Amino acid sequence: MTWGTTSVFTNLKRRGWCCTLAASLGFTTSIASAQEVHFRSSFESVADFAGFYIVPVKPDSSAAHRLDDREVLTGEFSHFAWIIRSNEEGTARTNRNHRAYPTIQFHKTQNGVLSTPLCVSLYVWADFDLEDRLGRQEDQWFSLATFTDDASDHWRRTILVNVSHDGLVHLQHVPQQGQQDHIFQSIDVLFPYRQWVHLEIELDFSSAGYAKVWLDNELVSHANVEAIRNQLAQAHFGLYAAPSLSTGEIRNEDLRLSVVNATSGNCPSS
Repeated sequence: MTWGTTSVFTNLKRRGWCCTLAASLGFTTSIASAQEVHFRSSFESVADFAGFYIVPVKPDSSAAHRLDDREVLTGEFSHFAWIIRSNEEGTARTNRNHRAYPTIQFHKTQNGVLSTPLCVSLYVWADFDLEDRLGRQEDQWFSLATFTDDASDHWRRTILVNVSHDGLVHLQHVPQQGQQDHIFQSIDVLFPYRQWVHLEIELDFSSAGYAKVWLDNELVSHANVEAIRNQLAQAHFGLYAAPSLSTGEIRNEDLRLSVVNATSGNCPSS
């Protein structure tokens, strides 16, 4: 389904319908100062993601998503995504992970891709039961955020913030794709389920690049970032999770992404 006007977005949102590919209605960023460029969404309207790709919900989908009013931090709605059934394990050529999210495609906006360093602020509510699946192909996990410098549909180079089967929040694909080598990784701060938590992420894709993650103002993961262009082309949040999961749900609220203010230096919690 393709949406045509903002009023259609609002009406369908209030009726709780899931989304497919958003229409190209344009995109507006707010300029907080000469040093900051923001993308903001409290997930009150699908129109916030107009012109961007939104994972379609099909009859055979393993996951679904919508704007929902049952667990809300601010406003009337949060972005709600949930798993319907498990998938087969993925292969080297086939990704069968659960997907249910809107993307933010900066390369499609008037201002284009964003330079780093960047700060991301997001509130997350999640409920998963993860297993280590010892001796099987893949432990269970879910993702809180995905970033790429790639403007194509391939997302070849990504940086993820994941929650592993042991409940730890960590950076994935650092310093390079397929690696998990950290400067610092908390081993005693666990992701709290069934409550709103504040996630902050600092991204620097320069030649001396790094990423940092805070959970409720506590640093939980820090790593170097290599082999990436100094730009953020696309990002997504919502539901992205291991295919073996048969249940689980996640909500997003109050997303803000901004270029680091040169006068203040880093993200608020650093």
